[in-house]
Amino acid sequence: MARNYVRTVQDMERYYYGGAAQTGYTYSSGDILKADSPMMSTTAGTYQAVYGRKVWSQLNQEFNAFSILPKKPWERSGWRILTERAESGVTGGIAENGTLPETSRPEFLHVAAKPKTIAHTFDLSEVSMFLSDKDDGLGDVRQVLKEEMGKHHAEMVNKMLLTDVSTVASNNFESLDRLTTDPAVQTTTQTSVNVLTDHDMYSITRDGSKEFHSAEVDVGGDASTSATNRNLSLNQLDGLFQKIWTRGGNPKVMLTGYDTLMRAQQLLQSQQRFMDSKRITPTYSGVKGVPGIEAGFIVATYNGVPIIPTKDMPDDGASTLSRIYYLDTDYIWFQTAIPTQYFESGIETGDPFAINRLGQEGLYRTMGELWGSFFGASGSIRDLQ
Repeated sequence: MARNYVRTVQDMERYYYGGAAQTGYTYSSGDILKADSPMMSTTAGTYQAVYGRKVWSQLNQEFNAFSILPKKPWERSGWRILTERAESGVTGGIAENGTLPETSRPEFLHVAAKPKTIAHTFDLSEVSMFLSDKDDGLGDVRQVLKEEMGKHHAEMVNKMLLTDVSTVASNNFESLDRLTTDPAVQTTTQTSVNVLTDHDMYSITRDGSKEFHSAEVDVGGDASTSATNRNLSLNQLDGLFQKIWTRGGNPKVMLTGYDTLMRAQQLLQSQQRFMDSKRITPTYSGVKGVPGIEAGFIVATYNGVPIIPTKDMPDDGASTLSRIYYLDTDYIWFQTAIPTQYFESGIETGDPFAINRLGQEGLYRTMGELWGSFFGASGSIRDLQ
């Protein structure tokens, strides 16, 4: 398959990994091939599809910030952000034989972004590999490092997507925390936030001067007061749904920390109410409900929306709870340039000249970027205790 014919993420998997498109941990020795030019694992500078596919599967099938996002192949470097909906008044009626009404249309802003490359490497000396299965060593240290660095790569990708708004993305992937902010409100409620730069995303200067700059937020203060941490309440949970629905969004998933999920369950139980649950699975189109007993994961829901807990959610300081993101994944996705790949070169793969020493080096790489096309369709609750 030629790169020009990649139209879906499944096409992309076939191109980079070979064989039928699949995610998961089922693979055979024949997967250690490059799709368009097979190379055996003994070839110098080997591209080993099996390890890249395994980490890509981990990113997409374990519950984390990355897996809940729809995936789209990178076909262009620009897209349109909704800045204003069509006329909101009750109009459109025409008198008998009257003229057609004035035209009305939504307003869009064209923005652009380049794909970002995230890479993590490791290296081993020939001596360390030789001794690894001697003297109560690790065994196959090269294999151990492949596995551990693959997990590390996946973990770093997820941490990038959950980085606090006060940290500008720079060469890292953009973050959901920055995407679910309101610059007009969070200039003073978070003292570490710089309104001049911290909310900017893509080619947009999000200074709060226009409504489309903002997601919907519930914070412990307003533009004139400092933040105060609050106890989690049902009014907060329900209120943010109402705000987002009013803006035209419809959250498909809620993302939070384990601590906040437990507090929400305790809150409902104290009022003799209980969270519903449903069986869901991550897909390339976002989180979906699935029938059957064996498939998917059982998660709590609120207002019918799945709540996904993750360990790296940001909070608002000591003794505070994790934030809650309400995400409408119709307008948020991961634009995929190249899925996770694994490369290795050195003495063990028959080419010490490639790294100019008697050792072995490995590399995991993922290329893409978090994209959003309508800030107001999502939001966050912050300053919880």
